[in-house]
Amino acid sequence: MSTRSIGLMGGTFDPIHLAHLIVAEEVRYALNLNEMVFIPAGEPPHKMNRTTAPVRDRLAMVEMAAASNPHFSVSRVEIDRSGPSYLVDTLHLLKKQWGQETDLFFVIGWDSLEDFPTWYKPAEILEQLQRLVVVHRPGYQEDEAYNQQLEARLPGLLQKVCLVAAPQLDISSTNLRQRIVENRPIKYQVPAEVEAYIRSHHLYQHQTES
Repeated sequence: MSTRSIGLMGGTFDPIHLAHLIVAEEVRYALNLNEMVFIPAGEPPHKMNRTTAPVRDRLAMVEMAAASNPHFSVSRVEIDRSGPSYLVDTLHLLKKQWGQETDLFFVIGWDSLEDFPTWYKPAEILEQLQRLVVVHRPGYQEDEAYNQQLEARLPGLLQKVCLVAAPQLDISSTNLRQRIVENRPIKYQVPAEVEAYIRSHHLYQHQTES
């Protein structure tokens, strides 16, 4: 039986924006993956201190953003279960859903790699992944001392890490929400369908927390 290679991008996606889509496509191409799956978080464990847009709205925006790419799809796995959306649990569920012959590639940003050893059950996460894909800016030079420090904190991490260079747009969901509060434009930073959805559903207009 042939192995499927699937990239996974998790996040609150509050809202999803063009930088998310650019990274997803760059990783899919660089690693020759069959598919990139976006996984909106139901209850993000690291964002319990702020209110997110309703999950139905975040899911709808991700589905709109992914629709234009035949290699993109969306999973409800974290939305359809109760409790905090821990990655280790998500990976167990996806392996059960897709089969053990599926290779999973989870995508994080370079700035998240340092925090990865503090995630819930990080060693168990690595066991279930073919690669932990770390996206960095083009031209980035690896720091051997930094790598050794990471490896000391979580043995086996570097063996699983795969670096992929991708264009880095200075777009963040936090900034987009603030721009909406201030009635500043978000055009060209999110897909047109997502912008229209935000406007028609009056999302983020009074949301100022980070």
